[in-house]
Amino acid sequence: MQLSNQDLSQIDEDELLNLPEEELRYLSIKLLNDLKEARERLSQNSRNSSRPPSSEAPWDKAATDNTNDQEQTEIDKSAETEDTVPPPSPSKKDQQQSADPNNEHQEPRKPGKQPGAQGFGRTQKLAITHYQDHYPEICACCHQTLEPRHAIAYAAYETINVEWGDVEYPGILVTHTKHTLYEVVCANGHITRKEVSRSSHAQLPGISRTEWRLVGPGLAAMIVCLAYRMRLSRERIQEFLYDWLGIKLSVGTINNTLHESGAAAMPLEDEFAQEIINSELLHVDETSWMEHTTFLWLWVFSTNRVTAYWIATRSAELLENLLGDDFNGWLMSDGYTVYRKYLSRLRCWAHLLRKAKGLNESLNRDAQLFGQQTHDLLAVLIGAVRKARITPPDTPLSETYRLQLLLYQQMCIQMKTHEHKKTAALATEMLNDWAAIFQVLDQPHQPLTNNEAERALRHWVILRGICYGTRSENGTRVFAILISVIETCRKRNQSPWIYLAQVIASQRSGLPVPALPIVRVSE
Repeated sequence: MQLSNQDLSQIDEDELLNLPEEELRYLSIKLLNDLKEARERLSQNSRNSSRPPSSEAPWDKAATDNTNDQEQTEIDKSAETEDTVPPPSPSKKDQQQSADPNNEHQEPRKPGKQPGAQGFGRTQKLAITHYQDHYPEICACCHQTLEPRHAIAYAAYETINVEWGDVEYPGILVTHTKHTLYEVVCANGHITRKEVSRSSHAQLPGISRTEWRLVGPGLAAMIVCLAYRMRLSRERIQEFLYDWLGIKLSVGTINNTLHESGAAAMPLEDEFAQEIINSELLHVDETSWMEHTTFLWLWVFSTNRVTAYWIATRSAELLENLLGDDFNGWLMSDGYTVYRKYLSRLRCWAHLLRKAKGLNESLNRDAQLFGQQTHDLLAVLIGAVRKARITPPDTPLSETYRLQLLLYQQMCIQMKTHEHKKTAALATEMLNDWAAIFQVLDQPHQPLTNNEAERALRHWVILRGICYGTRSENGTRVFAILISVIETCRKRNQSPWIYLAQVIASQRSGLPVPALPIVRVSE
């Protein structure tokens, strides 16, 4: 760069208009060179520079993948013209597909196992630690009481589970239980079988709930912990289970276990929603999220009892469906316009302080002045609010600082039409949310920032940088409900894994989901 920040901060329109022609041309060349260099830096990414792929935003990954596909297509086309290596002979299946005239618009091959492909069974043989027999008790035809001594085994399945210890008895115990299902013939000759409960999830198609599972509830909860709390990929979970516990599971089994766990916890959505509606103070925030190539937002709703997440579009639809007209508490949020319909609203001052600091560090003199005055005013009011929490004042703070607020409001009115976009944007934001921003002066016991919601998002933002979001609608819903259970149990000082194992076991047995654990007071 030929011009420094100090140089740019001294150049304005009046100075450019008063420069002689020769000096103006010389300055224009410098500005042009700096602009080209800045544009080149902005266009740098992992494909055309030494920047790592992790430096790119998640929503840019889809565009990167599409570009790579197009580049690879061009490379493949150019390679077709070369005769250095003969192309491989097509398989019989490929020849049949090429000969099919209706195969022109065939959909691309989906990843994973294809329909009709040969499957592979389990090869690992574990020692059986427990045996559990399941007998029918009542005849399905004549309702006679059946005697187990006449039972005949007709099917069996095995379940691998883990039992974890506590402070007094630490450690993890791996169990391998063989479940045997029996059938009994009644006096009338009717054969009644003991069946395992099996049902399909209404909200998540393709996911079934049944006791006939290789992965037990405790092991399923551990897999959820490794995937979301420890942020491990399916392959890393597979590696951990084999290296540390001697359990060999396929990546598909691990993925199905996560989806089944989320389906088991899905009925808790209504309990989360009711807790949110009944709360006196609700922190709300949102951050970007990718579902394959669809751009969505991860929303968090945090109260003193629950922390719940939903993934949806960034619109008022989610707020209206969740809160509706029943929410009467205080809503702490940022400056997003969809929150303005709620009158009892609080604004996060941390956002405003960062924006004011950004203006103070800009290269525009008016922006620097406006940013400095905004920052100074908020700093003084923050000190007054914190002092008022300890010693309540005789008069409201809004009356004590009425003159300062009036002068600052007049400055915002002047600055909202300023040519500097960031300055005009902050002034407009202050005026639009004036009541919500300075509501805390009359309610000093209320929070000044939305850090509660931002902290609730931080862990999952790190996970987003690792996995780049979810890949399907089912995966999105499963992710949102499971992390809601995890964070809510943590907030209530309860183990999310013990509770989640209970939820999975209840759903597999066809029983109602147990209520969220009560808040436990820390010792």
